[in-house]
Amino acid sequence: MFSMALFSNISFSSPNAPIASNKVSLFHNSNLVGPASLPMIPGCSVVQVHRIVSTPFEHFDYRSGHAALRFRLLRQQGYFVPVGVFDKFKDREGSFRNELRRDIKGLMELYEASQLGVEGEDILDRAKEFSSQALKTWQSRELDQFSGRVIKTTLDQPYHKSLSRFTARNLLTNVQGTNGWINVLQELAKMDFNIVQSLHQKEVVCISNWWKDLGLAKKLEFARDQPLKWYIWSMASLIDPNLSEQRIDLTKPISLIYIVDDIFDVYGTLDELTLFTQAVDRWDYASTDRLPDYMKICFKALDDITDEISHKVYKEHGWNPVISLRKAWATLCRAFLVEARWFASGKLPKAKEYLENGITSSGVHTVLVHIFFLLGQGLNNQNVELIDSNPGMISSTATILRLWDDLGSAKDENQDGNDGSYIECYMKENQGVEVESARKHVTNMISNAWKRLNRECLSRNPFSLPFARASQNIARMVPLMYSYDENQCLPSLEEYMKSLLYKSVPMKDTMSA
Repeated sequence: MFSMALFSNISFSSPNAPIASNKVSLFHNSNLVGPASLPMIPGCSVVQVHRIVSTPFEHFDYRSGHAALRFRLLRQQGYFVPVGVFDKFKDREGSFRNELRRDIKGLMELYEASQLGVEGEDILDRAKEFSSQALKTWQSRELDQFSGRVIKTTLDQPYHKSLSRFTARNLLTNVQGTNGWINVLQELAKMDFNIVQSLHQKEVVCISNWWKDLGLAKKLEFARDQPLKWYIWSMASLIDPNLSEQRIDLTKPISLIYIVDDIFDVYGTLDELTLFTQAVDRWDYASTDRLPDYMKICFKALDDITDEISHKVYKEHGWNPVISLRKAWATLCRAFLVEARWFASGKLPKAKEYLENGITSSGVHTVLVHIFFLLGQGLNNQNVELIDSNPGMISSTATILRLWDDLGSAKDENQDGNDGSYIECYMKENQGVEVESARKHVTNMISNAWKRLNRECLSRNPFSLPFARASQNIARMVPLMYSYDENQCLPSLEEYMKSLLYKSVPMKDTMSA
């Protein structure tokens, strides 16, 4: 039986937390430079980057996973560490050395590091396959309960693709430090968690009051009434406690994305949807005269919230985003209308065409445009033009959401054939493909979208770190929002909401060093 002691030195690190030790000391190199000035992919000098990282990696005990851990920590912080650091893991045939299978902690670190790959880094693909297979072999053995749980968590919820506060909550609850200073630090982290949780609870009250006062739930009885679920998106994407006002403001357009989606999916006729899209495109009250009352109510809410946020951004940051926000809504409605016409005609598009439109209809671009302006960083003509054009950082995140959404709901949608999905389009286009093969294809596409998102966050770009983190956090939130069980419920999301909003982390009565 593999002893729990094997995990006594596991290094737990949240994807969004700063590296505890100084980055320079990690490399023992005073010439190390930060991600803003480090040559990035693909035009960087590999020789120059390798020179920065080669010295310390040459002296590691690779069975311990130290190289994989440092690789992950540095890439998480925006340092493009080349994958050549893993060459010493391989044997003469180019495969990972068989003795690495004996080191569970090293396998876990290797698996975690493999999540930060970009396109073309085949060695990280092989590292993921090698480490996951080896860890599953260990799982099949009679490990103690703690060891088995840690392996399962690593495979199911790797750090880079998990929400940091959710991961922190689990660690603070399930992992206890083994010495005095770690215990004190852990108690401090628990206190921080509970303080931030209290802040989120106050934000939920604000959102609930706003939604009640808005009155859309009563005026539009067909629409969803889920303000807590909508707030969760904001809480997950903007994790800085100082961004409380921004989280509240962001929840408002998110709620309207859901409402407008319901109008297009379940209530409006095709003629009404066409008129509504034209009204949003022109953004003119005169264009709403021909709309039914429920659409007039929705458009007024859309206009009021857009004006409110635009005024606030202008007051705080000196930039009026109203044109960009209106353009984002118009683009979203046009994408919704395209889908409505497809499914009204009974003809499914090609899978590629469906996905291209689905990236826009996911609503991710609309959300991230609002986040960009609410953060108020990097506001200039060039960046605004870029954000309006759905850049790679946004489209990669949107691809992940669209495909996860279709993957999670494909079973239900295939039964009635009304809503459509990428899987349905793909299977129609590729006759004879089984459902499981199509789902595996979509899973690979999600993995590739994550690689593109990783590349965007490691490459030079004009976006602020909070914006890049928000893009990643939306992608991390997606599995919780779309992993349905047999009853079409979201147990993971329910657990997430309970643990972060309602269950405080118990603390000791006293803290001793």
